[in-house]
Amino acid sequence: MPDLAARSGLSTDPLGRLLTDETLTSVDDERIVAAGDSAAPSDMPFRMSCQAAGPLGAHAADTVLSRITSKRPAPIDLGFAGQCISLGRRAGIFQFAHKDDTAKRLHLGGRTGAKVKELVCKHTIKQLVNEARKPGSHTWAKGEQGRRLLRAQRRETAATAEQSA
Repeated sequence: MPDLAARSGLSTDPLGRLLTDETLTSVDDERIVAAGDSAAPSDMPFRMSCQAAGPLGAHAADTVLSRITSKRPAPIDLGFAGQCISLGRRAGIFQFAHKDDTAKRLHLGGRTGAKVKELVCKHTIKQLVNEARKPGSHTWAKGEQGRRLLRAQRRETAATAEQSA
């Protein structure tokens, strides 16, 4: 249910994602942890994608396990590799990205782009299967530097908007 967090009286972003800290813990109640695309860590959600949802789900589980063992949960540290779009079975685009999810100039198109998209989908399924067989095995590219850049850009944009007002 997309509106579950809002109907529960918890703080959400405009799209209904639960506002969390960097450990994916609700800003309103430390007993509540968000997973996948339902989380908006530090009011800066990652884009909806398997590249974000899988690691965010795994990190939510890590946060819960840390709390159960009375350990301090680690902040999310996620980086991206690119974005891909299928245009049928014979064409697609893979846009390489920096870890902060900003596009690089390099991309693959046509049949090669479609093949890379297909490999990404197969790899995603493989990761899910591996995680089911051995919980905690999911790993991902680290990108805290990218998150810091996005935070700085957000503060800069807000400051510019305030000066204009």
